Formats: sequence, structure tokens, C-alpha cells
Amino acid sequence: MFLYFDLSYYFNMLRRIWHKKHWPGRNALLLRLILVVPLLYLVHSVFFFLDKILFPGLWFQKIEKPIFIVGHARSGTTLLSRLLAYDADRFSFFLYWEMFFPSLLEKKIIRGLGVIDRALLNSFFFKRIQAWDDKTFGPYRHIHNMGLWVPEEDDFVMNVTFFAAYWQLAAPVMDINDMFYLDRKPEKLRRRVMGTFKECVRRQLYLCGGDKIHLSKNPVYSGRVASIIEAFPDARILINIRDPLECVPSNMKLMEGNYLGKGWQSEDYAESLRILETMSYDCYRMPREVLSRKTRTPHMVVDYRDLVAEPLNTIESIYNKLELPLCEAYREQLQERDSKAREHKTTHSYSAEEYGIDTQRMLAELEDFYQEFQWPRPDQSSAA
Repeated sequence: MFLYFDLSYYFNMLRRIWHKKHWPGRNALLLRLILVVPLLYLVHSVFFFLDKILFPGLWFQKIEKPIFIVGHARSGTTLLSRLLAYDADRFSFFLYWEMFFPSLLEKKIIRGLGVIDRALLNSFFFKRIQAWDDKTFGPYRHIHNMGLWVPEEDDFVMNVTFFAAYWQLAAPVMDINDMFYLDRKPEKLRRRVMGTFKECVRRQLYLCGGDKIHLSKNPVYSGRVASIIEAFPDARILINIRDPLECVPSNMKLMEGNYLGKGWQSEDYAESLRILETMSYDCYRMPREVLSRKTRTPHMVVDYRDLVAEPLNTIESIYNKLELPLCEAYREQLQERDSKAREHKTTHSYSAEEYGIDTQRMLAELEDFYQEFQWPRPDQSSAA
């Protein structure tokens, strides 16, 4: 009934920002960390506690056979999750705005206010929020289609706990706050983190009717597949795979652009980018290493090339593997979306050399993947 909060990571970040007196965003983030974060945690915790008092059905809400999409960022996890989310009668998932409010009561209040806004105010507030949404996310949707009313990585719901990858976007702190390798953390921490996440999922399922399958997409959860299976023993895992020469520098460029946009200098985030590169290789290895031991966990590898070239066939293969019936209405919807998925492209340009990535190290780290998926080797790509 209670929200977890990672005090250790919170104070690590607070100390780091306190000493970064040259950073132009220092005062604003300090104000947020010292005042806003504790206040929001208190508010959300009260609502979270009230949920199981006001909605006793939550005590009996089951989470059955959830599906988790993992894999390296930029490997098509968003495309896959959005295609699956079209089967809305089957799946439950978080919309982006819903993750700012982990409590069931909070979501119901906001939905109620939305009804009042439409009925009495001709959607006055909705139109203004929608304008803000377009202004904020519109310029970046060619890189990542994001918005308040679209499904997103549900790790965002953990922001309030301070154990969420979001805080590594706020500041380059990967060297002091490791949000990725949860499987290597002590059992007590794994239980607390995944226990809170599980309660957030339970509330979302209850909100969506209670009889659906939760659909989760989180590249950062590639480092916690074992923890997922501990928390959700009947979970099913989809692993997105894409050529690392396309994924790794692309993700590093996104991260660097994020830091530069916040006023950080290269010397501030260099160590975080170095850690991010090492983490990238573990994004490929760790899910398959875990699943090679957890042989009873249903899972499937989804090749990005197949997902883009033949999205309908890829979804059909996933449904067959997971023993899910594919209803005709959803199939027709997929056929309508098929052409859009085939056009899924990005103008985001990147190269390994731009970030000092050692392509020979990449090849050595992922040699077995290069052999299995027959990607162009780094030396071949450079020659081309």
C-alpha cells in the first residue's frame, strides 16, 4: 500500500547537483529536488495508500501473463508496442499522462475533471493542454513519437520513487545512480522496486477493466529481466533486436542532445556516455542470458528488419508464439496500419566515430549476435 522511495539515489543526486555550481540549471533542479520531489512523493503516497481503502477490489485484482518488451533503445520497441496497443480490447497499458499519477484515485479524479471540462466548458482545458502537447513534443516526433495520450515506457510511473531512468535524463549521474542493473542488486532492493512497480500495474489494470493483459515497453528493463520474472512469474518477454551500429550511436546521440539541451558540458557527461556504451552491449546479452536459464518463461526475439518489412506477419508470429488468438477486427486494423509501419523511418543521423565508439570492441562484445543475425560487420560498414 506504500510507495517506495530510494533515499540513497536521491541524496547521491542532490550532492552531485549541489557541487555543480557552473551548471546553469543547478538552482532550478536543486529547488525541484529539495521542495517539489518530497512534496509530490508525499501527495502521491497519500493517494496510493487511499486506493486500497476506497477501491477494495484492488486487493483481488490479478495480473495474469503480462507481456514485457525489452531490448536496446532505438531497436523498434516503440513501434512494436504501438502495434500491439492497437489491440486495445486485449491489452492494458499506461498512457504518458497517466504515469505522472501512480494512484488509481488520482487517475479517476483527473478523468472526472475531463468529463466536466467536455460537458460544461466545451473542452476549454483539454484544448489548451493539447496545444501544449503539440508545442512540446511536436518538434521531436520524427525522432520519437511522444505525447500525453500515447502509450509510453511505463518505467516513468516509477519517477516518484526516484528509482527510474528518467532521473538519468535530468542530469548525467550514471556513475553514481545505476538504474539499469537491477538484477545485480540485493534481493531486498529488487523486491521493493518491483513490488511498487507491480502495484502501479495492478492499479492500471483495475482502471482499464481488470480483465486485460498488461503490456509493458521498457528498453532499460533489459537489465532486470530476472527481476521481472521474480515479480511476475507468468510474464512473457519479447526481445527486440537491431544492428548495434544503428542502435548504439543513435541512443548516445539522443542522450548527448538531451544533456546539451540542459546546458551540460562534454566533461560533465563524458563518463555517463562511457557507461551508456557498456550498458548497450548488456542490453543485447542480459535478456537472453536470463532466459536461457528461465526456460519456462515464454519469449520471442523480434528482428527489427522483420518488424519494419512485414509488420503484420511479425505480429501474427508473436501471437502464435504466445498462444494468443488474433481477432479479425484487430487483423483488419493491422492491415490498415501496415503501410504506415513500413514507412517507419527517422531523419536522425548518427555514426559510431562521432562518439568515439570502438567498433572492434563492439564486434568483440557482440560477435555471436553478428553471426546469428548476419549484420554488416563494422569494418564492412566503414568500407561501404
